[in-house]
Amino acid sequence: MANEFAGKIVVVAGGSRGIGRGIAAAFAAEGAQTVLTASSKANLEAAAEVIANSCALRPDIIAADLRREDGCKAVFAFVTERHGRCDILVNSAGATRAGTFLEQSAEAWQDGFALKFFGCVNLCRLFWPLLRTAHGHVVNIIGGAARTPDPGFLIGGSVNAAMHNFSKGLSCQGKLDGINVNSILPGLTETERVEQLFSQRAEASGLSVEEVRAAQIAKEGLARLGKPEDVAALALFLCSERARHIQGTAIAVDGGGTPGLY
Repeated sequence: MANEFAGKIVVVAGGSRGIGRGIAAAFAAEGAQTVLTASSKANLEAAAEVIANSCALRPDIIAADLRREDGCKAVFAFVTERHGRCDILVNSAGATRAGTFLEQSAEAWQDGFALKFFGCVNLCRLFWPLLRTAHGHVVNIIGGAARTPDPGFLIGGSVNAAMHNFSKGLSCQGKLDGINVNSILPGLTETERVEQLFSQRAEASGLSVEEVRAAQIAKEGLARLGKPEDVAALALFLCSERARHIQGTAIAVDGGGTPGLY
């Protein structure tokens, strides 16, 4: 993939931290001009600094509330005005809460869908004409809960399942328009997000964070937690020309933690 992404415009929603930042760093290291968007300008600036200091191309950043359509429109306008194109869209925004079902509010459910699901839908719709012109790629970062329901993670599982269905359906439109649409289902990955989930599960269960972590790793039979770099490596491949015949797939990067066939 040497120089394959040089000059490409890669938009990463949720690119300020965790898996999104790892993916952005990988594309930037390959010569792509990345555009990072998230809600916190401070986090975006920190991510851009880290990526630039790794001798990669400094990302452009735009802070926006991706839960709202006008926030997504602001990102689209920024990319259009600055670059006039988009080759790759990575949707990695969204952090749904874990917890006990009866104690989770309607607002928590609405917020969970607003950012991760509707943010993805709105960005895909807005950027689709540019992606069609570029014969580009969409990669949606979903999560293993799309396939493995968990009573302690009902919001996340429901949102992930909706994204899974949306991505598969969108890939059919992608076949018509020359856009590859695929998804990645990360398992437990060493990010601030996973630490938050462990804390939420601990609060709901009465266990310590360390006990929750150990129990989850043991439950899935993992040798280790994943790393953002594990997910980024697959994202790079899915957006390469070698992966053009991969369309509408959802690939787990979870160390074998998914218990079912799919």
